[in-house]
Amino acid sequence: MLFEEIIVGPIHSRRLGTSLGVNVLPTEKKYCSFDCVYCECGWNEIDTRSHVGFNERKKIKEALEQWCNSHSEQERVKVDSITFSGNGEPTLHPEILGIVEDVISLRNKFLPKAKVTILTNSTNIYKEDVNKALHLIDNPILKIDAGTSEMYKRINKPVSASFKDIKKGLREFGEKAIIQTILLRSKNKAEEINNTTEEEFSAWLEFIKEIKPRMVMLYVIDRATPDKDLIKLEKEEMESFANRVRALGIKTECY
Repeated sequence: MLFEEIIVGPIHSRRLGTSLGVNVLPTEKKYCSFDCVYCECGWNEIDTRSHVGFNERKKIKEALEQWCNSHSEQERVKVDSITFSGNGEPTLHPEILGIVEDVISLRNKFLPKAKVTILTNSTNIYKEDVNKALHLIDNPILKIDAGTSEMYKRINKPVSASFKDIKKGLREFGEKAIIQTILLRSKNKAEEINNTTEEEFSAWLEFIKEIKPRMVMLYVIDRATPDKDLIKLEKEEMESFANRVRALGIKTECY
């Protein structure tokens, strides 16, 4: 599923309430530094080292402003979050800091009660402009799906990002972070994908202790996935994992 517009929705988000999406990425193809086995946008078709046509900063600002002007205050007040997501990894946009600043300015003018959110896979967290942008917004939701480098490679299939660098960036980002992690396993035993084993989950949990994030979001598969062998976990099992995080004194929600 790809987003064909710059401004998407608002839609109901299981994590964010009523969410107005901002897609800074190309509308015709997924563009991401990961190629996750569970991605609702499908497998990568574009090499992130290639030049692509991003949505221009000016057009993004104009599109959001147009949406705000075309909706009444009564409609705008229903928006809980303005959310950077879209067709891949939003922090790959070379002007992400300026775009975030534009969105915050428009939020303050038109939707003062809405939070600004970004869903990122954390691969660019070490870059100065990206890090600054993430610190500016209300909800920096940062992905870490595995506790070991091997499971990271199996689940996220990174294009170039180092697990070591991601962990370092998240560790330094620290307590403002909202960590998002999908829990899943696969029926395919040839290359086992499973971050719910005791070894894997314990390794992930130890890293969460180091970050000390303000919140953890654990979630399950909700849409069709490119890897057809993946299994959706049941609510009771998700809560058992969540309780182990809560025992650390960290707010944790399951979705």
